[in-house]
Amino acid sequence: MLSMDEFLTRFGQVQAHTLWVEVAVLVGCVLLAWLLCRWFGRDQPEDSIWFGRNTFDGLLFPLLALVFTDLGRRGLLEVQTVLVLRIAVSVFLALLAIRFVARVLAAVFPASALVRLIERTVSWIAWIAAILWIVGLLPSVLDELDAIHLAFGKTQVSLRTILEGLVSAGLVLMIALWISATIEKRVLAEAVHDLSMRKVASNALRAFLLLIGLLFALSAVGVDLTALSVLGGALGVGLGFGLQKLAANYVSGFVILLERSIRIGDNVRVDSFEGRITDIKTRYTLIRAGNGREAIVPNESIITSRVENLTHADLKFNITTNIVVPYGSDVAQVQEILCGAARAQSRVMTDPAPVTYLLNFAPDGLEFSLNFWVRDPDKGQVNLRSDINIAILEGLRAAGIDIAGPRRSLRIESLPAELLQGSNGHL
Repeated sequence: MLSMDEFLTRFGQVQAHTLWVEVAVLVGCVLLAWLLCRWFGRDQPEDSIWFGRNTFDGLLFPLLALVFTDLGRRGLLEVQTVLVLRIAVSVFLALLAIRFVARVLAAVFPASALVRLIERTVSWIAWIAAILWIVGLLPSVLDELDAIHLAFGKTQVSLRTILEGLVSAGLVLMIALWISATIEKRVLAEAVHDLSMRKVASNALRAFLLLIGLLFALSAVGVDLTALSVLGGALGVGLGFGLQKLAANYVSGFVILLERSIRIGDNVRVDSFEGRITDIKTRYTLIRAGNGREAIVPNESIITSRVENLTHADLKFNITTNIVVPYGSDVAQVQEILCGAARAQSRVMTDPAPVTYLLNFAPDGLEFSLNFWVRDPDKGQVNLRSDINIAILEGLRAAGIDIAGPRRSLRIESLPAELLQGSNGHL
């Protein structure tokens, strides 16, 4: 690591012909790294951490470019002053840190909005550190951070130690997340075919690796792990009182995943909310209705309250629609029109076939109920019911049958003559 004066001295020693030699070596190193990535990454999946969607998106390209460039820098130091390759080494090192955090977090949490914020933060920190290293100001900045001390009780810790501890902890946790994601995709995806069991295994593995990584990070920083026994006792008391609901939800989540009473993809009804289970987290369960609305249900509620699993024993899903026609209508013709409208839809099952019942003798006419079954309620119920209702309306109109509406009668009676005479003819 150079100081600012040494950087300016080396910058003044750079000559034109030596500069072109460094550029040629740099281009050769980048080209070699690109060719190796293209060669080894031909059949890799798009979500690969090493290769990414393209050659430059993964972690392997900046790693190889960094190694080759540093080797070239060390070789040229024996014969000339090196500046361009030194700058390239810092750039590739910053790019490697950014790619490492971005690819690991994207693989572990693909749908999280927080990943983008963390990636930007790491990018800013990495590029600022690279620029400070290039111009030779990084040693001075580190010395200033080392001179700032923060007091924690009787212990004083420098700001540099805290930042280095955060970097070490972040690096260890990223490695733990990377290992858990790799095991989940390469081992659990092939060994465990049940989606719920795979989910509980991946969550337990990730929690275990994060705990081990956190302990290693704390030990690397210099924290005495024996002091955590007091923290563990306080945490247990907190879970027993203030965090009992949170702990109950987490325990209930693992119970649901292990018992498999409900699974991802099942259609359930919880507190009059009906939909398909899209994900089972360790604290809550996501249920998406046919109209796109999504409910977040705490796992404790699923364990302690009544839940209807509509696909636990049978994948068929029943949908009904009611209609009222005048009393003079032909019952058999109306039933045939309603069943035909349901059979015309490709999503409606043929076994069991749609059936129409004369449900009630309503004041306004004959009330019919059309019952039909589908196997894909996740594709929507309202849209299918709307298509069938439109077909029923067109069929009834073609047959000359009206849809009965509410009938109201107004009865006017004459008033007694005595009442009219008492009021002089005025009401």
